[in-house]
This record gives sequence, C-alpha cells and structure tokens, in this order.
Amino acid sequence: MSVRHRTVFLIAAAPMVLAMGGCEWFTEFKRTPSLWTWEVVSARDSLKPSRGNPQGSVPVTGTAMAGFQVSHAALPATIDSMAGIPNPVAVSEESLVNGRKYYQINCAVCHGDKGMGDGPATKFGMPGISLVMDITKGRSDGYIYGMIRNGRGLMPSYNRIEEPERWDVVNYLRGLQGALGRTVPTGALAAPGVTGDRVPGSTRTAPTRPAPFMKPVAIGEATAAHASAPAAAGDTLRRRPDSVAAGAHR
Repeated sequence: MSVRHRTVFLIAAAPMVLAMGGCEWFTEFKRTPSLWTWEVVSARDSLKPSRGNPQGSVPVTGTAMAGFQVSHAALPATIDSMAGIPNPVAVSEESLVNGRKYYQINCAVCHGDKGMGDGPATKFGMPGISLVMDITKGRSDGYIYGMIRNGRGLMPSYNRIEEPERWDVVNYLRGLQGALGRTVPTGALAAPGVTGDRVPGSTRTAPTRPAPFMKPVAIGEATAAHASAPAAAGDTLRRRPDSVAAGAHR
C-alpha cells in the first residue's frame, strides 16, 4: 500500500475508531436501571408496575426511618438511638386533630386527657405517669416517637400507630405540654361508639376508606325517632353505612 493510499485509509477510519471508543464491549453491571417498587416502566401500559412489593410489606417512601433500620426491642439504648430523628410532620391543625384521635384511643387511658398521668387505668393499679413533667418536656420528638414505637418499662409498644400518625401524636403531646404557644382541645371527641370523623380514618401509609359515620342510639329510641322523623338530616337513627348499603368493600 502506497503512502497516499495509507493516508486516505487512516483518515477514513479515524471517525469509526473515535465512535467505538464510547462503546462498552463487556457488561460490568456498573449502570443497571434504577426502578422503584411499583414504578411503571411501560408508557403504553401504565397499569402494570415493574414488580410488586414483598408480601406483607408497606411502602417506605417518605418515612423518616424504615422499620428495619432500628430494632423494636424495648431497651433504653434502642430508644436513645431514635432520639435524633427529626420530626418530619409540621405542626398543623390537621396534625393536631389527628394526633388527638390517636392519643385518646391509645394514650389517655393511662396518661389522662391532659397528660397528667391520671387516666382511668390508674384507678386499677396502673402507676400514673405524667407526660407534662419537665423531664418529658425535655425529650426530643424522636425519643417520644421511639417510646411510642418500642415501649419501655410499663408502657407497651404502640407500633400499631403507623409512622406518620405517630408523629401527629408527638405534635399533639407537645400541645399538651404547652410547647406550641397555644392550647389544644382535650378529652374525648365523642361518646363511646361514635365513628366517622371522630375516629382515625385511612392512614397515609396504608390508605383505606375511612369508616362511615354512625351515631349509636338505643334501639327503642331509634324506633321512635324513625316513626316521627324518618328522613331528617342528622337524625339519630342507626343506619347501615353507605359503603355497606352500596355493596362497597374496602
């Protein structure tokens, strides 16, 4: 090959050599696709996710601390390890209302409506543990969150309160402690048995349909009321929930 032909060949082959330099000859798994659980991967079918959650799991997106990160042991050191978790739920009217619902169901029986440690259970031997003492006021939000999650000493775990709602309880407790610069309503939200918006509805991590409102009354009263005012708005009749009547399911 003459010098002229060799020069022409090199000039023609140069773009090909440069283009091949950006290619990978072997797969080294350095750049695998990143897919979130339930992320849709097909633009033509938005109903089929890439894969499903493991059975019994819940999404951890948006959590301050996933359940697997810290032990659920009711030990002081374990709860101390959660003391530094920042509260991701800002104090708002919605958070305080929701926190009060959970507090009344889970906490007031021992700690009392105002956190004074005078709940009904103290009449039956449960020591009264105040939540408005200086030592509790000085605990961080993360520590109180950890106490609710794991329990310790006489207090059992209330991990049944899911994480976002647990922060609502922390916010409400801060209100009872007078740390919000305003008072918060205390006491039961309604008579025992009343449902609807007076009890916790769907949660943010496991949304379901809230319980429909149902105001309980004595059967005899309901019959008399039904005879006199069967269709009055806000009547006191015991009625089947709309969801049940319509055949809906959660």
